Amino acid sequence: HAHPKTKRFALNLLFLLSSNFLFEKEEKGTSKMEKYDYDLIVIGGGSGGLAAAKKAASYGAKVALFDYVKPSPQNTKWGLGGTCVNVGCVPKKLMHYAGLMGPVMRDARVYGWKLDETLPGFDWTKLVNNVQNHVKMLNFRYRVGLKSAEVTYFNALAKFSGPHEISFESKGTESKLKAKNIIIAVGGRPSYPDSIPGAKEYTITSDDIFSLKKPPGKTLVVGASYIALECAGFLTELGFDTTVAVRSIFLRGFDRQSANKIAEIMKASGTKFIMHALPSSIEKLPSGKLQVHFQEVGSEKIVASEIFDTVMYGTGRTADTSGLQLEKAGIITSKNGKIPVEKDERTIVPHIFAIGDCAIVDVNFMESHWSNPELTPVAIKAGQLLAGRLFGEKTQLMDYTMIATAVFTPSEYGTIGLSEEDAYKMCGDDDIEVYLSEFSSLEIQAAHRTRHDEVEPGDDMDMEDEAAMPPVCLAKLICQKSKNEKVIGFHFVGPNAGEIAQGFALALKMGATKEDFDNLIGIHPTDAEVFCGLNITRASGIDFNAGGGCGGGTCG
Repeated sequence: HAHPKTKRFALNLLFLLSSNFLFEKEEKGTSKMEKYDYDLIVIGGGSGGLAAAKKAASYGAKVALFDYVKPSPQNTKWGLGGTCVNVGCVPKKLMHYAGLMGPVMRDARVYGWKLDETLPGFDWTKLVNNVQNHVKMLNFRYRVGLKSAEVTYFNALAKFSGPHEISFESKGTESKLKAKNIIIAVGGRPSYPDSIPGAKEYTITSDDIFSLKKPPGKTLVVGASYIALECAGFLTELGFDTTVAVRSIFLRGFDRQSANKIAEIMKASGTKFIMHALPSSIEKLPSGKLQVHFQEVGSEKIVASEIFDTVMYGTGRTADTSGLQLEKAGIITSKNGKIPVEKDERTIVPHIFAIGDCAIVDVNFMESHWSNPELTPVAIKAGQLLAGRLFGEKTQLMDYTMIATAVFTPSEYGTIGLSEEDAYKMCGDDDIEVYLSEFSSLEIQAAHRTRHDEVEPGDDMDMEDEAAMPPVCLAKLICQKSKNEKVIGFHFVGPNAGEIAQGFALALKMGATKEDFDNLIGIHPTDAEVFCGLNITRASGIDFNAGGGCGGGTCG
């Protein structure tokens, strides 16, 4: 998370040196009465770009929006709406929902439904068609929305030809337009390793999985990011033999205990993990299958070799800024392609702004420095507030702190604020109190779900214990003692974690303390009510695994 001010100062200095001559030249050759084609041009038709364009138009600004999807290496394309709608949040959530139906159908027999002992067959093609039909409906709605907002839409690849000028190709002819203000909102694309033979030629990413025409079959997911674990999770639940190759840790940047809890549940649900090893080469066999050789991280030792039907990379994303010709506008980027901006989303060029995943904001939170989170609602809000400041005489800035988010693995993870590790680092061990509980949802516990992996039998475990799923819920509040136990970190692993975290996000945003949580009356029997009565601390050393049978609450 750390983003030192020294790096930011150096980048800003480079901006000034590289662009100073360009601005002087423009100012000398341009009259103060220069006319622009548009008040605002937005480059990028994702969540942030669309929100900024429509909001600006609502204030009476003349707005144009450019959006163009460069095909993935596997030639996957999509429509207007950006990553979230086409190859991110929306199709991911729909496939996550489809995956959740598998264990629920197994539960149904315990709850009295007369189903066959084997689950019904699964039709991948039907799932993909349903998901893509919904996505295409949203693409159409976005185009209609731009038209209704009187935003001019160009389905073209835009690039800078000057600080105020955009060039693009339309019907074989290059055209140019000028705007008083420009917002860059191009988002990011999945990263591929350049040094792994066969990676770019034969593998897919999240750009491809949601429209994959044939069932993925036996699948290797490379990486332990939230995208990788979400996809591996729903593939396992849909019945595909799925393995995850993990370099070091799960969900880097998230709370360690929560991330490890997700992995524990995924493993018990049948997902396989290869730890501390990554593909060193990928070969396509005459059968069309992929032979993957695994190399131990930090050495050249080949530790395994296995054949898969599909290999998917989920090892991070890179800002999609390389083709914008930013240098012609006086802008340079950081190593990962991101554009450094100030707290008002302004680049070093006063009339050019960047929002969303392609921008990097130095967020000062609790006297520490962070990067802005790469989240759809963050880009939307930042774009709307920016448009308000540019054209609506508004002054509100985007607040990048205490933003809730969720990871949609089979047992979801909702989080707000600091991880336990970051809390100790920022406040010191003596100023932090951690309250926590581990349990299973009432309805899942009563279904007696069983593991799908093999466990080593323990001395104090009977056969029923060995077969049982681990507790599927983890609840944790991280409090700062010196601030009246103000809650600075919220973590929940369990069903519907996204919905639960969204509700509690307002409390943390308003500065809730542990006493505020304790004074809240829970809704019974729910998982979320656990936060109304957390009383076991990490420091106490007491076992925080709840043995009751009422989910997150108590029955007496």
